[in-house]
Amino acid sequence: CLQAEARASELGYDQVLWLDGREKRYVEEVGAMNVFFRIGDTVVTPPLTGTILPGVTRDSVLHLLEEWGVDAQVRRIPLAEIADACEAGGLQEAFGVGTAAVISPIGELRWGDMQLKISAGRTGPLTTRLYETLVGIQRGNLEDRFGWTEEVPRILA
Repeated sequence: CLQAEARASELGYDQVLWLDGREKRYVEEVGAMNVFFRIGDTVVTPPLTGTILPGVTRDSVLHLLEEWGVDAQVRRIPLAEIADACEAGGLQEAFGVGTAAVISPIGELRWGDMQLKISAGRTGPLTTRLYETLVGIQRGNLEDRFGWTEEVPRILA
């Protein structure tokens, strides 16, 4: 993984989009984060197959998407599908999710010699809404209707 990360950095990228180890064609994660793609009006994310870590933020995003009526699919995603959707103008957004990053937009992917610009390199509206909602709940600025947060009492020394 260090070699792949070094190569990505040399090319000006912040993270590596990891593919499955067996066929090397299905998307798994981005860096150490779960990854989501919005293709048209559908959001897709890879299934938890044993090599992808289950994440609280991933579960929270899936829960919010369901509540908002967004079609979300958990399925294997060939990288070729992402490239084809991008070239056809259907890849609306892409983002990684994780505890530290919360929601991290992906503005461009490189696959071989192909550079895939996503949402003109800007953060998309769904990515923004998810980020603002999760951070708002974390900080207590939005009501936590899901029971996700727990107040930790301040301990005085």
